[in-house]
Amino acid sequence: MFDKSFEHLPQGCGVGYKPQHFADIMENAGAVSWFEIHAENYMGDGGRPLAQLRHLAERYAMSVHGVGLSIGGEGDLDQDHLNRLKHLVGWLNPASFSEHLAWSTHETHFLNDLLPLPYNAKTVHRVSSHITQVQETVGRQMLLENPSNYLAFSDSDMSEIDFLKEVAKRSGCGLLLDVNNVFVSATNQKMNAVEYIDAFPLELVGEIHLGGHDEDVDDHGDPLLIDSHDQPVVNQVWSLFAHTILRGGKKPVLIERDGNIPPWDELEGEAAQALDIMTNVKAAA
Repeated sequence: MFDKSFEHLPQGCGVGYKPQHFADIMENAGAVSWFEIHAENYMGDGGRPLAQLRHLAERYAMSVHGVGLSIGGEGDLDQDHLNRLKHLVGWLNPASFSEHLAWSTHETHFLNDLLPLPYNAKTVHRVSSHITQVQETVGRQMLLENPSNYLAFSDSDMSEIDFLKEVAKRSGCGLLLDVNNVFVSATNQKMNAVEYIDAFPLELVGEIHLGGHDEDVDDHGDPLLIDSHDQPVVNQVWSLFAHTILRGGKKPVLIERDGNIPPWDELEGEAAQALDIMTNVKAAA
């Protein structure tokens, strides 16, 4: 059994915690009411990073976001990784725990990337089984994040949304909706991002992510967006976020920034912008 605890994140805006912002946060976090960490950065023992994290967790709700479980991998999950994750979640007691719909392992090799999956019955079974194992080990519900896609598999026989719905139904997991990933995938695969949001099961969403991306072109000269997490949120993603809140109501929302880290006031400013959008959309609904 596991605890469905994702709804306990504050209904406000969080940011990905970076140690260089610790002093600014302690002085004045501004619009930010919770923080996310990447699990793999805090699986060691002792040291200043864990000391600062413990201090932060005494004052703010925390979200743990995993990037290395390889939920979609063909092999068994790494039990040592799971045990270290269980230990982290056990002492930190985060309000939310999430992972990506992706794979990053092959046999004994770890690939430093989040790779896509075909959407079919075989993959549904594998991903659902892995999520069930994670939730039973960690003792709480996991949120599964929609990926950013650059191609489609020929052996997919269901849509991404139908795939996510079926995995959630079988495993009991919740969903994490990354709005930037929706925009990136829709642009790369020439789909309608608004229609994707309209079809998404927003009632299962426990957390929303917003982030930036890099712009490129493919071999045919068409736009190609890269989910880089190293740029500010663009206007199109802000608009898609507003539509999401209008459709599904206020949710905990995170500003992701994993590269080209700006000063704290800039990151906090994006959090304030997210809060303004949620307040204005709610007032207009």
